[in-house]
Amino acid sequence: MTYSVAVSGASGYAGGEILRLLASHPDIEIRTVTAHSNAGQPLVQHQPHLRSLAHLTLQDTTPETLAGHDIVFLALPHGQSGQYTDALGDTPLVIDAGADHRLTSQASWDAFYGGHFHEPWAYGVPELLVGGVKQRETLRGATRIAAPGCNASTVSLSLAPGVAAGVIDAGDIVSVLAVGPSGAGKSLKTNLLASEILGSANPYAVGGTHRHIPEIRQALAAAAGAPADGIRISFTPVLVPMSRGILATSTAPIAGDVSDAEIRAAWEDAYGDETFVQLLPAGEFPRTADVLGANTALIGLAIDRAANRVTVVTAVDNLVKGTAGAAVQSMNLALGLPESRALSVNGVAP
Repeated sequence: MTYSVAVSGASGYAGGEILRLLASHPDIEIRTVTAHSNAGQPLVQHQPHLRSLAHLTLQDTTPETLAGHDIVFLALPHGQSGQYTDALGDTPLVIDAGADHRLTSQASWDAFYGGHFHEPWAYGVPELLVGGVKQRETLRGATRIAAPGCNASTVSLSLAPGVAAGVIDAGDIVSVLAVGPSGAGKSLKTNLLASEILGSANPYAVGGTHRHIPEIRQALAAAAGAPADGIRISFTPVLVPMSRGILATSTAPIAGDVSDAEIRAAWEDAYGDETFVQLLPAGEFPRTADVLGANTALIGLAIDRAANRVTVVTAVDNLVKGTAGAAVQSMNLALGLPESRALSVNGVAP
């Protein structure tokens, strides 16, 4: 069966990456692409690398344009998806790459986003531990999926095995992330100009203000099977001059009297059979270059007995595993297709 697809926000980074992956998907027909200010222009004017889609023209993003497809992807700024999802009740599968349907707590939404709160959807991180099982079980046959925030899923995948196994203390997590500017979208912003970021590293959303914090706490609480109140995280992203990629370094105290082997076993048991989340051999740590263009999260684990902490270093491509790849992987599960279809573990080098 071939599924018809519409992608909104198709002129942006996330929308473009969704289209790049779907273009090689044998079960998908990309029928409609939409935008706002860029409507009426050829798609390749804004996504010149998508040569196989040169026949498509950006249409206005309206409920009427998006309706009538088997699958709709929404790659819109946070707070803008809900107005369309409310009108797409007859669409068999809707996948939101924005934040509108990620959070289960209205109080968290009000504190970090504001505006109208929408119902939470199935969270699009298949490998994430939730109450002893993987999130993919919720995604099988799902009709509404919330793709994750790239920073949030990276940190959550980094720490969920240790939290679920009880080998780390989730009440004192520290995460520092080196992130590429593509995660901020395509909108023109002074702090994202090349002259501002080249040769510099710039922290932002410091001091517990980043919008992905409640998403991380929600995911780790689900892994622990405990309230989010028990998850405390100091989260600091740092903008660095690479177009795409996240390198997340997260630490947490060792919980109780557990051995090094028991600690490492928590991650080995969680990800030993996974295709797209891979634990590296002891002593090895990933680079963002190793996951460029891939739907892969590579994880390095260190046990620092002197500080009594576990350190987890995770690399992902923020536009693939962090966003579009997670969305397509979740789509495959929802449709009953092979989970890895149109997704690769291989990066692009050099």
